[in-house]
Amino acid sequence: YKKVQMKNKIRDLRTAKNMTQEALAEVIGVSRQTINAIEKEKFDPSLPTAFKMSKLFELPIEEIFQFE
Repeated sequence: YKKVQMKNKIRDLRTAKNMTQEALAEVIGVSRQTINAIEKEKFDPSLPTAFKMSKLFELPIEEIFQFE
């Protein structure tokens, strides 16, 4: 069994909206540390968090998160 790696575009999408990690965290309802860990691909977001990001960035989840 191999750990599956999820890639994501959160940092690029966040900076394109001129948002800090703190601002994104507040809108999504998580901590800044959570956003940092997701951006560094050390942590995969919960499904509700992924859906909130999808809605905020107006992109389908699979365009934000890539399953490796």
